[in-house]
Amino acid sequence: MKKVFILFCFVFINLAFSQKKQDFVLNSPDGKIEIKILVNDKISWTISHEKDVILSPSAMSMTLDGNVVLGKNAVVLNSKKESVDASFESPFYKKKSVQNKYNQLTINFKNDFSIEYCAFDDGVAYRFITKKKKDITVKWEEVTLNFDQDYNTLIPYVRDLRNPKDPFISSFEAHYENKKISEFSKDTLAFLPFLIDYKNHKKAVFLEANLEDYPGLFVTNNTSKSGFESRFSKYPLQEKNGGFNNINRLITERADYLVQTKGTRNFPWRAIVISNNDAALANNDMVQKLSEPSRIKDISWIKPGKVAWDWWNDWNIYNIDFKAGINTQTYKYYIDFASKNKVEYVVLDEGWSLEDDIMKHNPNVDLEALIAYGKERNVGIILWSSWMALTKNTAGILKNYADLGIKGFKVDFLDRDDAKMVNSVYDIAQKAADHKLILDFHGMYKPTGIQRTFPNILNFEGVKGLENNKWTPNDDVPLYDCTIPFIRMMAGPMDYTPGAMRNATKSEFKPSHSNPMSQGTRCHQLALYTIFEAPLQMMADSPTAYIKEQESTDFIAKIPTTFDETVSLNGEVGKFVTIARKKSNTWYLGSIANWDSREITIDFSFLEKDKKFEAEIFSDGLNADKAAVDYKREIITVDSNTKLKYRLASGGGLAMIIQ
Repeated sequence: MKKVFILFCFVFINLAFSQKKQDFVLNSPDGKIEIKILVNDKISWTISHEKDVILSPSAMSMTLDGNVVLGKNAVVLNSKKESVDASFESPFYKKKSVQNKYNQLTINFKNDFSIEYCAFDDGVAYRFITKKKKDITVKWEEVTLNFDQDYNTLIPYVRDLRNPKDPFISSFEAHYENKKISEFSKDTLAFLPFLIDYKNHKKAVFLEANLEDYPGLFVTNNTSKSGFESRFSKYPLQEKNGGFNNINRLITERADYLVQTKGTRNFPWRAIVISNNDAALANNDMVQKLSEPSRIKDISWIKPGKVAWDWWNDWNIYNIDFKAGINTQTYKYYIDFASKNKVEYVVLDEGWSLEDDIMKHNPNVDLEALIAYGKERNVGIILWSSWMALTKNTAGILKNYADLGIKGFKVDFLDRDDAKMVNSVYDIAQKAADHKLILDFHGMYKPTGIQRTFPNILNFEGVKGLENNKWTPNDDVPLYDCTIPFIRMMAGPMDYTPGAMRNATKSEFKPSHSNPMSQGTRCHQLALYTIFEAPLQMMADSPTAYIKEQESTDFIAKIPTTFDETVSLNGEVGKFVTIARKKSNTWYLGSIANWDSREITIDFSFLEKDKKFEAEIFSDGLNADKAAVDYKREIITVDSNTKLKYRLASGGGLAMIIQ
């Protein structure tokens, strides 16, 4: 009995010792950000920035099959700190190289898992890593975000459901709702990225990165209404056609797990970008830094560029001697327009084939003739497809059209980010790369870094773009335009599709299917080509509209879609933003405002010293408050010492090419 008692005491003392509280601290290279990690019965982290609490103690864990909870009563084996100061090339991005400087702490735990924490000067991130020999089933991941005060938020709620009974199937398009944390709508979900507005102009944007073989992260309010907790789409088991035009795949049965996956792997990053300067949010590289390098060795065939788009303008061309529509003559007209204006691509949107079978063509569209016609004029053809139609035989379809000479695909109506859909996106990207095809994912969840891993993906929707102006009368578009550069664009490129030549004031705007217009001024639209990141950028209006406005068209055509350098000059979330980008020896500048007219100062100190530059400037006209199409074009000389004031009209803009 005495031996048994001694043995019991030994086990009890050893267990108590192995589960004792342990603290870790990790600081950013500049010392302004501090991560405190507490390992106790749970694992939690606390984030502070210049002594301001960004995140109160927030737990993290991952539940595997068999009710194994990685993070509950975790036992630390060892830990390792290291510092990294490196850079990498980013050929299809807003800058040609990205600096990647951070401090890292990896904590290794008993039960074959680790958590890796990174502290950058502009934010923090963590991820789970498992090192198990056999495959695992992930049942759940606990991501909590707790706050010390009831801060204001800019949150995109799940809207536009493809199935009213399933909140995980949607277009991932929503305006931001300005609410306090405690006012998060009951029984709803929000998707990432979203923003928290702290005191003293400090803000944080919450993201995820390196999402692969795993579902995307949603959040809902926690029970105390003092923060948020994770929600995920569980793995689909049974599906059926439904949703928009019956071309979505709706889920009729889900598993009780998130994913069945490899036992040795890295999981997605949970990231927070922190700034006390709004403008800095519009030029952030966090997702790029946390993503996997390119898996395509030869990228020489990938050609970014602009696209003459048909769908938004409803194929509405006129002053011609044929019937406009989805036919060969109309598309030859689009190709001629693209060739004359040095636009790299024309996209054939829905209607060129059957929606559910893209191997069956519209008899009015001679695809092979259009490919040849475009090739003669140095214009590539991109084809639209629903995800459902493409994935009936992804490899076969891509090979067929690549052999014909098609340059890429616009893949639409994915509208999900469960693990099965995420895996499908990677599969399409790899198979497209095998056949040297570029991709534009429309109807898509937000990008999470796959654009670095597969640089043939040149754009993503997951944004409430210009198409909505065709049917929504009450959206505040200039407000949204002045918000997404600080939040959604941080995740990656945006297939917003700018370029409207019919521009309207707030009182004059109305939706139109065949003659759609934009909210705000002409210069607002011109500026979007510099402000919005989109390596494959649409020109949404019709060739007829652009020909009538050739001065604006010439300006748009000169703006590249990828850049060597980016400088965010000024801005305030939801109010205005000014960004300058450089390509070779030429600078491009865009500035936009919400519905409030304002005066801004452009400081040209970003230009090289001791050089003179010629600036082509499009600014809001004196009468743009009544006629939003009104603008002034001028050419002036500037240098790095120049400072100029401009008035942005209501919903206004300013655009420059400086060379």
